[in-house]
Amino acid sequence: MAKQKATSRPSAKTAVRKKWTGHLTADKSTARKTIKSKGRVSTTKAKTPKARPKQRIAISHHREEDFKCDGLRAYAQYRDLGIADATHGLARAHVIRLVGPCNPEEVSKLHYHDVEFQMVYVLKGWVKTYMEGVGETMFQVGSAWTQPPRIRHLIMDYSDDVELLEVILPAEFKTVELTT
Repeated sequence: MAKQKATSRPSAKTAVRKKWTGHLTADKSTARKTIKSKGRVSTTKAKTPKARPKQRIAISHHREEDFKCDGLRAYAQYRDLGIADATHGLARAHVIRLVGPCNPEEVSKLHYHDVEFQMVYVLKGWVKTYMEGVGETMFQVGSAWTQPPRIRHLIMDYSDDVELLEVILPAEFKTVELTT
């Protein structure tokens, strides 16, 4: 059998000639990526990502009246920092006050959040949590942690003055309480 000579498109030849390892060109609905690998050139089509709306600046100054009891938990007050509106739902950030004293029957419910990212930072007081794969952990002023998507966790106890900064992606997400 005779070997056939491989042919390539002019754009791929141009990329090889310029000795690029990658080249990205965009047209109306697709992007074409050309990659040189071991002397061979392959071309793939990829969708052009949708443009997100332009983000706005969000400024939030501390005001006691901004703490509301309209969030996920009845034992918590939330101060929205305006990030969800400014990012068109990309992220949410709020300060959470857990209203004491802690009642484990109300607070200690195993659950998870269907999120892409979640980070918590302790501003005041302390909080004791349980996270699947980690166990019990005590966090105090200056402590921070991330919770991977859908990790099972619960709050075990907290100080009467605890305040937490929480950042979540996306802004809207589902919380699932688990029965034990």
